[in-house]
Amino acid sequence: MRAYQATPALPHLNRTGFRVADLTGGTFFVVMLRESGDDPWAALDHIVGGLPDVEHRAGMRPVAVGSFGFVPDEMLDLWVATLVKHGIHSHWLFDCLYDMPVMEAKAKAIRRVGGQVVPAIMYGLTDLHTDEFFADRAREMASWEGVETIYVEDAPGVLTPERAATLLPALQEATGDVRLELHVHNTTGLAPLVYVEGIKAGIDIIHTCSLPLANGPSLPSTEAMVEIVEELGHDHNLDKSQLKPVADHFYAEAKRMGWETGVPNEYRMLPYRHQLPGGMTGTLKNQLNEYGMPEKFPQVVDEIVRVREELGQPVMATPFSQFVGIQAVLNVVMPERYQVVPDEVIHYSLGHYGPLMRPVEPEIAEKIFAQPRAKDLESWERDQTPLTEFRKRLGPNLSDEELLLRYFCPEEQVDKMLAGPPLRTAPHRGGDGPLDQVTRLIEGASEARHISLRQPGISLDLRRED
Repeated sequence: MRAYQATPALPHLNRTGFRVADLTGGTFFVVMLRESGDDPWAALDHIVGGLPDVEHRAGMRPVAVGSFGFVPDEMLDLWVATLVKHGIHSHWLFDCLYDMPVMEAKAKAIRRVGGQVVPAIMYGLTDLHTDEFFADRAREMASWEGVETIYVEDAPGVLTPERAATLLPALQEATGDVRLELHVHNTTGLAPLVYVEGIKAGIDIIHTCSLPLANGPSLPSTEAMVEIVEELGHDHNLDKSQLKPVADHFYAEAKRMGWETGVPNEYRMLPYRHQLPGGMTGTLKNQLNEYGMPEKFPQVVDEIVRVREELGQPVMATPFSQFVGIQAVLNVVMPERYQVVPDEVIHYSLGHYGPLMRPVEPEIAEKIFAQPRAKDLESWERDQTPLTEFRKRLGPNLSDEELLLRYFCPEEQVDKMLAGPPLRTAPHRGGDGPLDQVTRLIEGASEARHISLRQPGISLDLRRED
């Protein structure tokens, strides 16, 4: 979604009464620059400026942002400080391996540059992650200086109402006066019921989306949850009259662009086996298409279940869900399982991402560490190049914003963006004249190189410049 596509919704979102708008992360910047060539900082400023009455939030891991690898601490500190300068003060911090000393150190670093940290409990359905395990981590997070809320996320959407009825009260008891926020993806269609259990347990902050962007692998809709909250006899601070204009706009934009909208999933048992976050399904299908094996998807799903067990049951959220999924694809398309192992899986198996809940199964570890790259990575240490060195490499006179873009994104993409036109913020015109039709063609098919329009008395040819 580009900045101008959000413009008509911003006044209504601002007046609705939301406590927080979760706006961005490093991936937002990388994808925007790659897909549209827009300036991510300008786009972020436009959205923040359109929501002056809402707190703004970004998300990050304690060791990286915008990638599945590792980022030096001083670069991460600059990232947070620059976001704060642009009005993003709230930062949710997540680590699926729960390396608590590293998380606490990053929480302190976020506070030092003016940010408010919201540490996350990332839920996983395993026999290793008990209610007591999660409660102990939440209790420790609640003791960190400056923590006002803790974010509870179920990325794959596999938290059942029955488990929520024991887990969420345990978290409430462990965190005392620190409030909990509940963020559950509606993959199995049960997220609203989990929210009901959370409300029963005293949780009073829930995460939702506008109806066309909700459900499926996304969150429950604001519209449905407002109704449920009222039915349960509770109050809320939202102006319901502002919900429909937002939904109407995004439904229209989806229709114009040919995008899918959110549809509630029917209940299925399969997600409890593979625990795939919703956004990964399309990625895995695309990877199989690249290998010319789209029919192998069911086999990959079965392989994901097997790989996750072999790798010690990591919580299936970024980056570990991606590691498991990619390894499963490779195991299916290659002649032998673990014939090819990505560097990230080797790093994970060596403990570089943090303490493993359970060691990798010995026969699998033997295959992983037999890879040629394993010896090279065995003595690996995280890069802690100081910021001053990056300024020398990338440009001593760069603004913090451009320095960060050049660190995270390919140089040619940044150069092209800087040489391009100013960010478009004016919304799309909805007419049906020839100019409107050409505009829709250009916006809806960015790969188009040549467009011809022929009508009686008029001939128009457009060619895209490289």
